[in-house]
Amino acid sequence: MKYKVDIVRIRENTITLNGWAIGKTPESLAEFTVEDKNRKKIECKYVSTRRDDVSQIYFGKPYDKDFGFDIQFPYERGEDYYLIIHCDGRKARIKYNEELIAKRSSVAHKRMEKIKDLMNMETVHVAMDFWKENGLRALIIKSKHKLQGIDNDYDYSEWYDLTKPSEEELEAERKAEFSWRPLLSVVIPVYQTPEKYLKEMLDSVINQTYSNWELCIADGSPKGKSVEKILRKYAEKDERIKYRVLGENKGISGNTNAAMDLAEGDFIVLADHDDTLTPDAFYQLSKAINKDPENDVIYSDEDKLDMDGGALFEAHFKPDFNIDLLTSTNYICHLFAVRRSLVEQVGQFDHQFDGAQDYDFIFRCTEAARKIYHIPKVLYHWRCHQDSTASNPESKLYAFEAGARAIKAHFDRLGIETESIEKGVDYGKYHTRFVIKEEPLVSVVIPNKDHHLDLDVCVKSLMEKATYKNLEFVVIENNSTEKATFEYYKKMEEAHENFHVVTWEREFNYSAINNFGVQYAKGNYLLFLNNDTEIIEKDCIQEMLGYCQREDVGAVGARLLYQDDTIQHAGVVIGFGGIAGHTFIGLHKSENSYFHRAMCAQDYSAVTAACMMVKKEVFEKAGGFSEELAVAFNDIDLCMKIRAQNKLVVYNPYALLYHYESKSRGLEDTPEKVARFNREIAIFAKKWPDILKNGDPYYNPNLTLRKSNFALRDLKKEKIGEPYKLEVDVEKQGQE
Repeated sequence: MKYKVDIVRIRENTITLNGWAIGKTPESLAEFTVEDKNRKKIECKYVSTRRDDVSQIYFGKPYDKDFGFDIQFPYERGEDYYLIIHCDGRKARIKYNEELIAKRSSVAHKRMEKIKDLMNMETVHVAMDFWKENGLRALIIKSKHKLQGIDNDYDYSEWYDLTKPSEEELEAERKAEFSWRPLLSVVIPVYQTPEKYLKEMLDSVINQTYSNWELCIADGSPKGKSVEKILRKYAEKDERIKYRVLGENKGISGNTNAAMDLAEGDFIVLADHDDTLTPDAFYQLSKAINKDPENDVIYSDEDKLDMDGGALFEAHFKPDFNIDLLTSTNYICHLFAVRRSLVEQVGQFDHQFDGAQDYDFIFRCTEAARKIYHIPKVLYHWRCHQDSTASNPESKLYAFEAGARAIKAHFDRLGIETESIEKGVDYGKYHTRFVIKEEPLVSVVIPNKDHHLDLDVCVKSLMEKATYKNLEFVVIENNSTEKATFEYYKKMEEAHENFHVVTWEREFNYSAINNFGVQYAKGNYLLFLNNDTEIIEKDCIQEMLGYCQREDVGAVGARLLYQDDTIQHAGVVIGFGGIAGHTFIGLHKSENSYFHRAMCAQDYSAVTAACMMVKKEVFEKAGGFSEELAVAFNDIDLCMKIRAQNKLVVYNPYALLYHYESKSRGLEDTPEKVARFNREIAIFAKKWPDILKNGDPYYNPNLTLRKSNFALRDLKKEKIGEPYKLEVDVEKQGQE
């Protein structure tokens, strides 16, 4: 017998236990009882749950068996209680009392539990599969990151308790006055909802601090299974609640539209029948609506709650509106509110997209909205159970396929031709390939000083591996001293008519050197490339060009790996370390990143020019690289100037290269170089003070700026909403 109690909670006068237990075979199901200190049985509520994750690990595949449990029983402070698990003739007796539960909640205990979690059969099976697929080095890197995670400052539930509104703040919200009090119409389709879950959702609406709302419910449950009795009881107590019993299931879109037909408010707010809202959700929506009269679409952060609603986990802290992330995954989800007049313009849910009907609806709303506003607060708790896409996307494959159709419909409406929309790193993640129009000339601009062998690897990888052939190479010779370098240039120019060398004769200045090289580029697209890079994916150029050809895009970056297959670049966040930094540095290419962000095409404030494609006309309009930034932040500055033209900067993870990093140029290890680096920090900060002060719109203020892994913000060192001050050794940073 194997078992684990994952969660233990005391709520008022009850204890709730969540976990799983298995025997030697899938047919060996456990039985549970609860006893007091005198071994007398206590009446308890027991609900079995599916645990396909446990089944997969121990039996190799999911079984239609309930290996999980939710057990609740009365609790009296100071008394001892025991959970008894029987299975395969074995018995386990686990003691619980207030002191033990408190001890198990301590940081030290949780750390020890995490260590134990890393030493069970589940970990062994997962580790072996990872080793087989990715090799020993990758497993060592992943294990190191797992161990580092043991020392994370907070579990999310603890962090949430520290950051959620206090009772005093909620009371102040109840008394707050707005110049306009919009009527919020909360639209909920109901279908055979368990009474407990439905009541929790209804209560979460009734308990809102903002009172000008109406609740519009359509019950699509089959005859005899309606929840009308509950709805009638609530509606009799609160006239803001109205409902309609449909008598049949019209499908998720039909049921939602029927609820939407009841709405008379200024904004439509979407919610599911078994989820819950935070008490300040409507207050925050009204605040956002009043902030700008052109805010037509509003969305918030969200998290998940377990089946009994007692534990919160897996918070999704989102960026401000990010259209390319949205076409990679429906990151917006909940809480979602849209002006009713906009719904009348774009239409209600479309049943052709059932399974991803909200995805399609979000696309149509955001396409037509004047402004889209993101509230960086968790306002929605998404209930997670085993047959929910919140927990197991693969359980609703039809939803994934409907999502792909919604993405294609979005691009079709915009007149953007797609070649294919495929499964990304996981279900619910999408990889879009765009049609390349007319195969334009791409000018590859590469500064070089000696290191001709590295340059040869870089150029030959494009010439021989890349499937896109309409390339020219503009190599900018920068004060080389080795005879072999010039011999290499001559040989390549003689052998390849698309290989050209131009000579820079002044001191090193990355910006000036690249601007000089662009003068000789004939292509309408510029690919700035370091000489210490090598392509991995043969379709690298098409992946970048597909995005760069779009009218709304100015620049595209790639996913760059160190030689050991860990991430060197997956986008840039302004504010990391005080100024700017790469995301997910050191994560192995096969490890899961925060909500798979490293493997999602998305918009960022900047990408690195170690591999960056830019429209030539956009580059020229931006004035090229700023030459006062000779070494540091010049690529970030260029991206900021591109965004100032209302063009997007896109990170595409499917454009994959190695970056062997800084072989060509020396370290920042002299007083002169450190002083220059310091000056360039000051120049960048002076040019772009707003984003450093207000935060990167493509990053969430609840996440840390001290690390690149999107961890929770350390509340002891970083206040939410404030920039992270540059508290590093400048000399050391200069050397790095």
